[in-house]
Amino acid sequence: MNQPDDPVVLVEDVCKEYRRHDQVLPVLTNMNLELQTGDYTALMGPSGSGKSTLLNLIAGLDKPTSGHIYVCGEDLSQASHGELARWRARHVGFIFQMYNLIPVLTAYENVELPLTLTPLNRKQRKEQVKTALEIVGLADRMDHYPKQLSGGQEQRVSIARAIATDPTLIVGDEPTGDLDKKSGNEILELMNRLNEEFGKTIVMVTHDPKAAESAKRTLHLEDGRLVGDTDVAPMEPTL
Repeated sequence: MNQPDDPVVLVEDVCKEYRRHDQVLPVLTNMNLELQTGDYTALMGPSGSGKSTLLNLIAGLDKPTSGHIYVCGEDLSQASHGELARWRARHVGFIFQMYNLIPVLTAYENVELPLTLTPLNRKQRKEQVKTALEIVGLADRMDHYPKQLSGGQEQRVSIARAIATDPTLIVGDEPTGDLDKKSGNEILELMNRLNEEFGKTIVMVTHDPKAAESAKRTLHLEDGRLVGDTDVAPMEPTL
């Protein structure tokens, strides 16, 4: 279990390699990193730098080749795939570039989906879904299907789904990458609110320097190594 002053994410000497036939492809090399509770961190770097791989390791979607990753006090590098799935359901909310909503489900049903993996009863699930949709400003769209929503609204539903379980950690993979400038800024404002008002720890991959400016900290990766670490006061997105 995490102690109050322990980092929410601790990456120790992590290497990640992939094999292609007889080739070994190194993706991350001797990665060391600490993220504290309440951090809002952007991961930047060129394509192939390892940022998405690092995000997947932190989120428990993949395991390192060597080294250790502790998130919320759990050593993810030692967990089985079943243990990782249960851990993710409790601790991680995901925001994807392409929203990943199920088209035949309403906004309400999409947000409720991760809650069906919890012990909550139907009434409790309803309360948490309504709260999540209210936070993202879509309480009046809960019966709409994804095709009836704008791209920005779909991403808001995706964020509501990510926070419905009250996760410890929110991970975003290019959360504004498929949005126009206005919608992207609205999503960044919402993520700032989740961090500032609700104290959520957020890690996001982005290619967009403007999106990275909304975070409190920016980590720069290159060739699988951490080459820059910048703490900044977050800038308010401008419409």
